[in-house]
Amino acid sequence: MSVHLRPEEIEAESFRIIEDELGPHNWNAQMWPLVRRAIHTSADFDYARSMVITEQAVASGIEALRAGLGVVTDTTMIISGMNKERLNRFGAQLSCFVADPQVAREAKEQGVTRSILAMRKAASDAGNGIFVIGNAPTALFELIRLIREEGVRPRLIVALPVGFVGAAESKEALRELAREYPELQFVTNIGRKGGSNVAAAVMNAILIQAVEA
Repeated sequence: MSVHLRPEEIEAESFRIIEDELGPHNWNAQMWPLVRRAIHTSADFDYARSMVITEQAVASGIEALRAGLGVVTDTTMIISGMNKERLNRFGAQLSCFVADPQVAREAKEQGVTRSILAMRKAASDAGNGIFVIGNAPTALFELIRLIREEGVRPRLIVALPVGFVGAAESKEALRELAREYPELQFVTNIGRKGGSNVAAAVMNAILIQAVEA
């Protein structure tokens, strides 16, 4: 392969390789770009089998972006990986409260993780509509509690925490929550895999559709 390919040519060739190697699949036209970018950023074809995307997740995410609702993440890595130019078109605020001094202080006082307090702070602002979790299972568990106990209703949840302690379980809890709240829209996966890079890739795929639709 030529080392002189432009970035967009490399991406196009990567997508071609992914589609050739994966072969036929059952993802629809809205969902497949999310799965493809998850594979692209991780080089892991397991996402073609393990991703779980609710029927209206992409449409709900697009509507939230176009309404200018805020996007909250659990790591600054997700913020770094998201396309700001596309996001700025919608005037959506992009926030991560994990490093917020007040969050850090209260987390220490209460003996809980900063991720938990960051989710509470984010959920207290009705202007936040999309919650993107790529690192901390505790953030997802707290968001689930906020939905169940405090009536928080995100327009979209991208839940891809990674790790050996609580990651798979938190995502399973989200899928179970959908039985109680069938209107809940989310993108997640089954198992331990995930990460901030994959969460950012999924959001970028939604942003592209929001711009192009």
